[in-house]
Amino acid sequence: MKTETPCVRLYDSASGETKDVERIVKPESEWKEILNPEQFRITRRKGTERPFSGTYCHHHEKGIYRCICCRTELFRSETKFDSGSGWPSFWEPISPYNIESRKDDSHGMQRTEALCFRCGAHLGHVFPDGPQPTGLRYCINSAALDFVTGRKEKRKSKVATFSAGCFWGVEALFRQIEGVRSVVVGYTGGSLKNPAYEDVCTGTTGHAEAVQVEFDPMEVTYERLLENFWENHDPTTPDRQGPDIGHQYRSAIFFHSLEQQRAASRALKKLQKSGRYPRPIVTEIVAASEFFPAEDYHQRYLEKKGLAGCHIRNPAP
Repeated sequence: MKTETPCVRLYDSASGETKDVERIVKPESEWKEILNPEQFRITRRKGTERPFSGTYCHHHEKGIYRCICCRTELFRSETKFDSGSGWPSFWEPISPYNIESRKDDSHGMQRTEALCFRCGAHLGHVFPDGPQPTGLRYCINSAALDFVTGRKEKRKSKVATFSAGCFWGVEALFRQIEGVRSVVVGYTGGSLKNPAYEDVCTGTTGHAEAVQVEFDPMEVTYERLLENFWENHDPTTPDRQGPDIGHQYRSAIFFHSLEQQRAASRALKKLQKSGRYPRPIVTEIVAASEFFPAEDYHQRYLEKKGLAGCHIRNPAP
């Protein structure tokens, strides 16, 4: 009976997306045929090369470092720095999907081992003494790496849509998040095509004042955007945020994928069970429909007026 090879989700710089690929599992005999003795000793037997002896210790070309065993992308050259340790050092992997961190108590030490997530190759160790913004140092053996010169990475953005009351304040709050590329205020969830602000204010079109957030999933997760959504409005007041009353001010998450729907549902259930709110959460989780950008004077309204915020506390426009 044939058994299926388990899949893992990895980030691919060429497409700028994560995708499912087969995990690579080989017997030692096959690895010995593919790798030279030093590469085998380090990646499959958890060895360490002598400091300052590796090919990539003082390597400064632009490109991407990959796993020598399976060519999984591991690090960008932009995150490489001179740690003085004698081994190639990086402050961040190309994606948390591609590197596995595991507790390592060998040799009488307590360390964190870094492995290729796809093939399990030993790469080196991770230490908490690197530069900002991560404060980490991925200390990696050159023999565990392969290098591709000058490969251009495509970073594909994603979209999220939220309604949490007056869109002036909601827009300003999402713009503050690192990894958010743009925020547009507008109307969605209703029946009228190309509604104007005056139409939405009647409460008869079904639209919500909403923000459409374009974000880089490699810099900020959808879960982080959800946290911002929950933290900055009251999800227990139907058709109302503070003094702003009407169906257009409802609390709603408009999901663009099954993944977003599941993440939003999980977050809502967790928040409801936490006891943070004395009343039930009434936030709608519905499929995204056509989004209509609001009039120009609504875009970046607080910024134009030199205001720090108006969310919940101030009347809606």
